Amino acid sequence: MKHTSSIKVSKRIRQINFENELSRKAIHLSSISIPIIYYHIQKEVALLILIPLFLGFFSVDFLKMHVKPLSRWYYSIFSSMLRPHELDEKKPHFNGATFVMFSACFTIAFFPKMIAIAAFTILIISDSIAALVGRKFGKHKIASKTLEGSAAFFISSMFIVLYTPNLDIVAGAIMSFVATLAELFQIKFFKFAIDDNLTVPILGGLAAYGYYLLFLKDELPMLSLLLC
Repeated sequence: MKHTSSIKVSKRIRQINFENELSRKAIHLSSISIPIIYYHIQKEVALLILIPLFLGFFSVDFLKMHVKPLSRWYYSIFSSMLRPHELDEKKPHFNGATFVMFSACFTIAFFPKMIAIAAFTILIISDSIAALVGRKFGKHKIASKTLEGSAAFFISSMFIVLYTPNLDIVAGAIMSFVATLAELFQIKFFKFAIDDNLTVPILGGLAAYGYYLLFLKDELPMLSLLLC
């Protein structure tokens, strides 16, 4: 999800107005329920809930690409909150919610509990803060984002890792830094741009997990305790 500066951009590029950006982020923020609930339950239970939800989002996204009545209904309801690439009906794409659900399943399945919670919370909270700060106050453009938005992303993500139980501060800082870069710079695989709902939590989580594997392997069990 992207934040843009207040600098004027080409009229050919449709921007979501600030009110619809708020609505989009409100929906995005509702996903904070995932790490909150996961904090109190086992990995297997979390995946038992999340995988069917992901498959539901995926199915709707896939069908909207191929079933015209569903496509018309989808765009009539959500067009005001969609980004330019999401409005291109001729080019198949999945929306942000599908990527968010996939990221939730991936981080919970492959990362220790506290790393998964921190990485996914950064995606939900820091990404939303960055988008709103960038839209409202951004003046210094970097890539397709703004310095102000990226600074807000990094600062908020540091607060998240600082308050994540049992997470080493150095590992948390590395996670925050990598996640900020992943949000700032769009990553492409051949000609395909990878959605930052995937890159932010997965690359941030991988960076922290790699640090633990290299330097704090004996402390990994502490990250997977069931906390009630």
